[in-house]
Amino acid sequence: MSLISQDPNLKKLSLSNPVHFLALGFGSGLAAKAPGTFGTVAALPVFWLASQLSLTGYLIFTLVVCAIGIYICDKASKDMGVHDHGAIVWDEVAGLLITLIAVPAGLLWVLLGFALFRFFDIVKPWPIKWLDTKVSGGFGIMIDDVVAGIFSFICLQAVYYLTL
Repeated sequence: MSLISQDPNLKKLSLSNPVHFLALGFGSGLAAKAPGTFGTVAALPVFWLASQLSLTGYLIFTLVVCAIGIYICDKASKDMGVHDHGAIVWDEVAGLLITLIAVPAGLLWVLLGFALFRFFDIVKPWPIKWLDTKVSGGFGIMIDDVVAGIFSFICLQAVYYLTL
């Protein structure tokens, strides 16, 4: 059993193409099982690097990741000929960065944010599921994970403030 997906649609992409490389979460989206979770794991080093910035810098960086994600996801999706293919995981990178805005210090908080984001991304409560099914293009690929990130951020911050 291969850890890497053998999906023929993926043969239309190339990791040597920077847009495809980013859309596939540095290659993490090629996992045959749970590519979204692998994409979220791949977002952790991005978070760590961005967390070295000031809060303003982090917010700007996260906004840029979201904005370019619309193009990156749209281009990769069109190149594959499949809307929101599971291997496209740049949206998970954006969602985790949103979740971890101003995260309290400590690995426990990062792991809780990770778990919350995966929960909202997988379960897709309203309006996440509605956005996932009704909005198309690169914006459609990104928006459900952005909202999942916002929900996760709110829950993470609430847990922190309730445990002070």
